[in-house]
Amino acid sequence: MASLNIIDLEGKEKEKINISDEVVKQGSNEEILYQEVRRFLATRRAGTHSTKGRSEVSGGGRKPWRQKGTGNARAGSNRSPLWRGGGIIFGPKPRDYSFKLNKKVIRKSKFIAISEKFKNKKIIVVEDMTFESPKTKKAQEILENLKVAEKKVLLVLENINNNTAKSFKNIESVLISSSNGLSAYNILVADYLMFTKNSLLEFIKGLGNERS
Repeated sequence: MASLNIIDLEGKEKEKINISDEVVKQGSNEEILYQEVRRFLATRRAGTHSTKGRSEVSGGGRKPWRQKGTGNARAGSNRSPLWRGGGIIFGPKPRDYSFKLNKKVIRKSKFIAISEKFKNKKIIVVEDMTFESPKTKKAQEILENLKVAEKKVLLVLENINNNTAKSFKNIESVLISSSNGLSAYNILVADYLMFTKNSLLEFIKGLGNERS
């Protein structure tokens, strides 16, 4: 059984929390991580790029010149892809790049990613983090107390619409995620994971669900 230290906002240890080896002692699997990262990034692609085909460009209402006698090559329309300003052949159109991945693979990727952070001692668990009102200055002080102010931190909260999330929102080096919405990609790109005790328990509970 593995364990993590739970600290206060000044970095002092308060207690320990036991975590199943299944969660934090997974073997590495680059193929699973690659597939999940690829799926996650593909889902985020807007896919709004578009070009006009020959039926969509303006002009082309009549033949540019007569068929014979001008010395020019035969042409039936200035919409032709051969002409400047004509249609584009097989150009990109708006599309959805997302694709599905087996839910068990997505779940496994989270286990592997969180295990990597555990092995490298990059997981911080704070006892509680409650803000009565949004205060970015206080949030910055917390990062400095925990010695991660210069690092990219993924803050995992139960609720990302509360004052705590709003306090960290304006700090460029901090990413914010809900415990239910945490992905392997977000875990991997962060230098440190910062959980509250409750958000960690909720995340672990979600991992225990085969459908997560």
